[in-house]
Amino acid sequence: MAIKKTELYSSLWASCDELRGGMDASQYKDYVLTLLFMKYVSDKYKGDPYGMILVPEGASFDDMVALKGDKEIGDKINKVISALAEENDLKGVIDVADFNDEDKLGKGKEMVDRLGKLVGIFEGLNLGDNHSDGDDLLGDAYEYLMRHFATESGKSKGQFYTPAEVSQILSKVIGITTDTPQDATVYDPTCGSGSLLLKASDQAPRGLSIFGQEMDNATSALARMNMILHNTATAKIWKGNTISDPQWKEVGSNGNTQLKTFDFAVANPPFSNKNWTSGLNPEADPFNRFVWGIPPEKNGDYTFLLHILKSLKSTGKGAVILPHGVLFRGNAEARIRENLIKQGYIKGIIGLPANLFYGTGIPACIIVIDKEHAQARVLSATGEASETKRGIFMVDASKGFIKDGNKNRLRAQDIHKIVDMFTHQRELPGYSRRVSLGEIAANDYNLNIPRYIDSSESEDLHDLSAHLKGGIPNRDIDALERYWQVFPSIRATLFKATHKGYSEALVKAAEVKTTILNHDEFKTFAAQSLVPFTDWAQRSNLQGIEQGELPKQIIHRIREDLLESYSHNSLLSKYDIYQILMDYWADSMQDDVYVLVQEGWPAGKVLRELVAKKGEKLKEAPDLVIGKAKYKAELM
Repeated sequence: MAIKKTELYSSLWASCDELRGGMDASQYKDYVLTLLFMKYVSDKYKGDPYGMILVPEGASFDDMVALKGDKEIGDKINKVISALAEENDLKGVIDVADFNDEDKLGKGKEMVDRLGKLVGIFEGLNLGDNHSDGDDLLGDAYEYLMRHFATESGKSKGQFYTPAEVSQILSKVIGITTDTPQDATVYDPTCGSGSLLLKASDQAPRGLSIFGQEMDNATSALARMNMILHNTATAKIWKGNTISDPQWKEVGSNGNTQLKTFDFAVANPPFSNKNWTSGLNPEADPFNRFVWGIPPEKNGDYTFLLHILKSLKSTGKGAVILPHGVLFRGNAEARIRENLIKQGYIKGIIGLPANLFYGTGIPACIIVIDKEHAQARVLSATGEASETKRGIFMVDASKGFIKDGNKNRLRAQDIHKIVDMFTHQRELPGYSRRVSLGEIAANDYNLNIPRYIDSSESEDLHDLSAHLKGGIPNRDIDALERYWQVFPSIRATLFKATHKGYSEALVKAAEVKTTILNHDEFKTFAAQSLVPFTDWAQRSNLQGIEQGELPKQIIHRIREDLLESYSHNSLLSKYDIYQILMDYWADSMQDDVYVLVQEGWPAGKVLRELVAKKGEKLKEAPDLVIGKAKYKAELM
């Protein structure tokens, strides 16, 4: 039976439990991800002379299993990994973690037992039976681990990971379409573990040609492993400092060396880098990146934006995550900002909630770059330009999130709303609007979003007359006008006008909810609200799921249909309804769908007996108990 996502995730996290205590998450992630990689390539490519990864004799995960209980298990595991690394040009990528480190793994029997348990956890996973390759089961597991490692690593060591939800937004707003060819290039100059690059590549029907650079050696190794786990082993990731020593270069038509240019770029560079000039004289930059201005010596935010602008083709598009300060800070940064606005390079700005990222709690924004339509975005000398392209489109998404532990996290509905508004350039009061360059110039080229979008909630106004004489101000009742348009007679049921400008309640406060629910208008509304759902459920045809289908295509089809089904309801938020489906998918439905597309409907007849190891409790709640035996159904 193919492994379920939740089962895989819980097993992987159990492997982390074996390593806690001897090191922090920023270190033990190297061990866990290396073992995940070894198990995956062994299950998938062992014995395949034409596989993406060659697994020579003595270099498979099975060879690690044979070492359980061996007094020299740590040293011998290192040799197994080294053999695979040498065969596949992965030295410095998969052999970063030292499995013979007594300081981290213990001495003698402690190390033997710990590594034996760790290998045993992965031994129980069958990663070769999962046939839905297009759904990146292992890639998703990698993302799951990276999120948890970033959470546990703390503020100073979580920068290697960009939250997947933010990565999705960047990948969807840079203009990749179903017509984008596979040889189109995407670049990330500070690629970390590679999540942004992979999300962008996923937007094209056959993927993109991936290029990245990462300064930290261990993190660049994570990116290489991540690419292989996502079946993109041809991705090219270089090590080194992008600003002082950019690796992606080419010879221009004039014979001089220049930065290589790309079709798309995405980046989440380190915020407010204070030593960006190390090894570089920006006034004599050989790549002419600072023609629009030199960023402050102690703040390199604009450095990366300027580098990306120079690394894009004349038709290139990109998106960069930067702290909100770049939108309004003065002096050198103000001059750079003004120059970029006048050139029309900035297509839009998306303001994000605070505390999304693991390296910092400050709010950030996404700056979307479009060089192809830059001139159409700039006012001509006569003030004439296309209204559909002129100016900068702004989105204030700072209030759409949920709390997740000590961080904030974007929900599926938040992501979809941001992307919908931005890609279709839809204006929504308090959320999004196009801002003309004239208005921006009048504000001294300050791009601080609250100057242009008022997302504040109106305050409750106290009415002294109502407090003293009683009554409900009609303005408070009128504020619910969108409800009265749907329920005109409910208003008359609840309120009666008294003296000028005031009304009195006809129903006791404790009975208001019951009165509304039992009203014929509400019953009609409730019944009509279920009609789109019923029609959607029939169209979804989930009973028709067949083996070989791709789960991610299934959920994409039904979720977009559900969203459209409720797009014309005046009171129900289509995004709230969309979120209900996505929560159910994450909690239960995706596991069932993964089983069905791999094993077929007969899997619904399978009961798996739950057996706990001696001294341990069951990790899953049983669905059926017969005597002392406890069973779990394969389908929820």
